[in-house]
Amino acid sequence: MTETEMSAQLISQQQTVKFYQTGTFTVGNRLLDKEFRTVQATQERSNSIDSGHRACQGCGQALGARYALDTAMRVTGDKIIAANATGCLEVFTTPYPETAWSIPWLHSLFGNVASVAAGISASLKAKGDNETRVIAQGGDGGTTDIGFACLSGLFDRNDDVLYICYDNGGYMNTGVQRSSATPGGARTSTTMPVGEHPGSSFNTGKYLPGIAMAHEIPYVATASVHDLHDLERKVEKAMSFRGARYLQINVPCPLGWGSEPSQTIKLARMGVESGLVPLFEAEYGELTNSTKIRYQIPVEDYLKSQRRFAHVLKPANVEQLETIRTLAEKNIRRYHLL
Repeated sequence: MTETEMSAQLISQQQTVKFYQTGTFTVGNRLLDKEFRTVQATQERSNSIDSGHRACQGCGQALGARYALDTAMRVTGDKIIAANATGCLEVFTTPYPETAWSIPWLHSLFGNVASVAAGISASLKAKGDNETRVIAQGGDGGTTDIGFACLSGLFDRNDDVLYICYDNGGYMNTGVQRSSATPGGARTSTTMPVGEHPGSSFNTGKYLPGIAMAHEIPYVATASVHDLHDLERKVEKAMSFRGARYLQINVPCPLGWGSEPSQTIKLARMGVESGLVPLFEAEYGELTNSTKIRYQIPVEDYLKSQRRFAHVLKPANVEQLETIRTLAEKNIRRYHLL
């Protein structure tokens, strides 16, 4: 074997040099091998939500919906029907007479999107269509509050629907009012930072992923817009199940959170790394997987980038800060995040 042949063989045995940063927060990484690329990095993505919508700058919900629906479209061969509750996502994508949706899409009332989606699924079944899949979408207000009964019914019947909740912690479209998913201590227009217990109460609210698990439906998961690979993987897995499935995506809202639009992805990541936004999966009521925190950060680092928690960081409200720290540690223990 010549020296040239030996060099060629040695080079072939080594890993190919990759000119990309695996830790970036950019969408895609097109220089990755094809099997590692996200849907957003491919020319075949469906662009379920097209350009021209009227979302705020830095809107996490616009990102989450595009990521989730584009993935579902790829998995099903573009055979998706989406139903959408009233809320931010519906308002900024469909200002009459325009629409940013490029897939079959229906607008329901604020509280009945789960029932509408269940009806679509039933009609497809009656027609013998086993290929077209149904997705219901809502914000945390339309999910945890107004649409709670209809969603519980969908879980109880085990209807073949993937319900996606885009959780930004409040009724952002109508003036940033508190929802039952608003974090304790957070300032909203109905929980102002005044009085002995400023901000949202700590002893009320609902955690829908836990309630969905209690229904023992086939699949429950939480995701975040900062981790695109994880979000797409969970959507793909959800579509592999039949029956009721629930996916809750953490989507920061610059308007309601009082954060900079350019910090949306960073804030989503910090929420996870603080322990306040646990990422996990469950099947038939049992926890099956959780995303480990690589570098745990203090909760105050996460809170200080949001004006809705400015009062919590004042010396007079140290008890509130300690309560939030306790919640983060509870999540870490419950979902095995470390």
